[in-house]
Amino acid sequence: MTSHTPAVARTLSIGGEYPVPRLGFGAMRLPTGSGAERDGAIAVARRAVELGVGLIDTAHLYGWGANEELLAEALHPYPDDLLITTKVGVVRSDGPEGWAYDARPDSLREQVEHGLRRLRTERIGLLQLHRIDPKVPVAEQVGTLRELQQEGKIGHIGLSEVSASELAEARRTAEIASVQNRYNLLDREYEPVLEACEAAGIAFLPWRPVAAATPGRAGELDAVASELGATTSQLLLAWLLARSPVVVPIPGTASLAHLEENVAAADLRLSPAQRRSLDGLA
Repeated sequence: MTSHTPAVARTLSIGGEYPVPRLGFGAMRLPTGSGAERDGAIAVARRAVELGVGLIDTAHLYGWGANEELLAEALHPYPDDLLITTKVGVVRSDGPEGWAYDARPDSLREQVEHGLRRLRTERIGLLQLHRIDPKVPVAEQVGTLRELQQEGKIGHIGLSEVSASELAEARRTAEIASVQNRYNLLDREYEPVLEACEAAGIAFLPWRPVAAATPGRAGELDAVASELGATTSQLLLAWLLARSPVVVPIPGTASLAHLEENVAAADLRLSPAQRRSLDGLA
């Protein structure tokens, strides 16, 4: 009996509106200063789009809007097939951490208005709640985003760093198009959330999709990567793409070479034996 490599879907429709290739880009690492550093960041963002990336992730938290402004400078006017998703719900604070949760209705509205202005758009295609604010009822937070959606300022609503029960609670108030949680081959704490997303057809955007392995595991990963003629980072991204058809990894980098390496991972195909070997590493 011949063992065939299973086909991996190459695109996913976000909210039934945005068909995106299943390898996105996380913009958090792009420097937002001035001069050559900024020029390099703009070049990376533009190259991501040239390479076919259809989803770019940013947030108000990343430089307190500076990352959003950088993407607008690099990419506006946006191509029709590009989805830029941003996040709200975290604000500056005078506390020791420098930030705080704030998903009160008035604050969320203000954050969305600022995001619209910085991104130079009248509608944010996918707006994600960066963190659920423990001081505000979930229905109130998600309900505010649903109102903004009805007003045409948000296309679709997403969540970030939520449990399966929080996802279920949020879905009682509004349709959820995406979940962005920490997840990779070696860190599967949110496996139940991924399974809930897959069952509901909700996009799952793993952040930190590539994680360093312990020496023993690194050797095993290197062996499989060598079989494929790939880097370990590419192998970890390929595993995510094979893990579930709703997964859209968002690896981030400020390097053109690393960006091109990441995007090339979409063309890797793991054999059933390789999948089994990797699955057992968690």
